[in-house]
Amino acid sequence: WGGELLRVDAADCARIGHLRPIALPGGDRAAREPWRMAAAALHDLGRADEIERRFSHDAAGAVRTMLARGLRCPRTTSMGRWFDAAAGLLGLKEVMRFEGQAAMLLEGLATAYGPVPPMPDGWRLDGATLDLLPLVGRLADERDAGAGAALFHCTLSAALADWVVAAASRHDIRDVVLSGGCFMNRLLAADVESRLLSAGLRVCEACELPPNDGGIAAGQAWVALLGARR
Repeated sequence: WGGELLRVDAADCARIGHLRPIALPGGDRAAREPWRMAAAALHDLGRADEIERRFSHDAAGAVRTMLARGLRCPRTTSMGRWFDAAAGLLGLKEVMRFEGQAAMLLEGLATAYGPVPPMPDGWRLDGATLDLLPLVGRLADERDAGAGAALFHCTLSAALADWVVAAASRHDIRDVVLSGGCFMNRLLAADVESRLLSAGLRVCEACELPPNDGGIAAGQAWVALLGARR
């Protein structure tokens, strides 16, 4: 999921918006090492001087320099990388053993901690772009990982709902499709769906196929099959 929740035609997709881009220090390696995403968040928060103090990795100094110079730091709008940044800042998992591990740990902690109110100023809507930097800035100072995980989930849900409701109103859309790997997270999916339904939107979500790469693969196979029949 690259940040787009509303599934409409290609022309509208370009106008609906995306998540605020965040750097991937070291490219794909950052997707496996949440501490790098946490470092990227600290850099964007103007707190890059904390990187080496927080993370004892040999590469911490090099990552700080890369971020400062914009070297080997492609930017991404992936929601998964914001999960990784949150996990890294809360000290849950600095290096993952398998894909999605950091996000799964966040979900488990949030579920165990229980519901909390969302952070009122935890996000910004800059036109059609959703900025989660205020939320991760709060997590950078949170010492209770469970409380931080719960705050991350509820604030993210509220932010996504706010973003989608605004986009739906702007484009006169009533139907919303929730898809992408982050909606494997039951806590997030249930909260976002509840908020969107309360706003009067119709919500569709994966049932027979998973919302992540498995669903994408099935869709690609379907498109290929249609092409073969022509």
